[in-house]
Amino acid sequence: MAKRTKKSELWKNRVHFGNVLDFWLERKKIGLKESSYVKYFNLINNHIKPSLGKYRLADINSTTLNSYILEKHKAGRCKSSGGLSEKTLKDIATVIKSALRFAKEERLLSDVPFINIIFPREKPKEMRVLTKNEQAALEKYLCEDMDKSKLGILLCLYTGLRIGEICSLRWRDISLNSRTLTVSSTMQRMQTLDSANKKTKVLETEPKSDCSLRTIPLPDMLVDKLAAFRPIDQNAYVLSGKTKSYIEPRTYHNHFKAHIAAAGIKNANFHATRHTFATRCVEVGFEIKSLSEVLGHANVIITLNRYVHPSFDLKRSNMNKLEFFGIS
Repeated sequence: MAKRTKKSELWKNRVHFGNVLDFWLERKKIGLKESSYVKYFNLINNHIKPSLGKYRLADINSTTLNSYILEKHKAGRCKSSGGLSEKTLKDIATVIKSALRFAKEERLLSDVPFINIIFPREKPKEMRVLTKNEQAALEKYLCEDMDKSKLGILLCLYTGLRIGEICSLRWRDISLNSRTLTVSSTMQRMQTLDSANKKTKVLETEPKSDCSLRTIPLPDMLVDKLAAFRPIDQNAYVLSGKTKSYIEPRTYHNHFKAHIAAAGIKNANFHATRHTFATRCVEVGFEIKSLSEVLGHANVIITLNRYVHPSFDLKRSNMNKLEFFGIS
């Protein structure tokens, strides 16, 4: 045991953290989705190694990392001024801690150092939710001369689908008889690391988590709209109506921008349809656990904290439900 500890301490003082990160990523690559690998590759090569790569393992501690995190929060972006978001900083910290555990498993460290990272507090970003008037205007526009692109937006407004999920949705995923929609894949454009010709590519994969694999009941109104567009070939994409041709998220987001502009709505991105769906559900008394499953969340806390934004009118309505016990 003493020899192993002595060897570990020797490596701890010789091995650079950049080498450990490279070994860790290569080992992790086997079990990672391609999109996750690209994410970790960029975090390591764009952010961690340039600052911490030449540090010895012995110098990776809470003091070092807190200084590094603070620096990245102030001015950590690669292609523009400004700092990294709290989420990105937490992703970086996760990679660092995992790489240190890997170093212990490989006997480069006798034990994983205690790391206590304090993340700078950020004011939560205000999420865009369409008002009821905006939603009414948008739905009126979508239902006039409806096409497949408009149908997709209406579908997201009443199911909470993410843009990658609607882009990869095929007609075989929709059952008009059982009035359900099954989410089994997602689409994204991602960086290509092993090609000199293309910088990015479109990839279809399973959703990011098991919770995102889900079956959603469809309201009757949607079933009627979908029935009018149902093709003979059930392998066709819902947005394109073709089996070998799809509309990717970046293109569909541009479609969305054009549609909301035509409907007289400003300052909304595609994810606002998901926020709006969740908010409307809460406003009509949707049971939160069920809503969480429809959205594909791991637990109700995520749903409540991230996507549910009750209006002031709803708050007033709930306040007025309180019973007055005073003497009249």
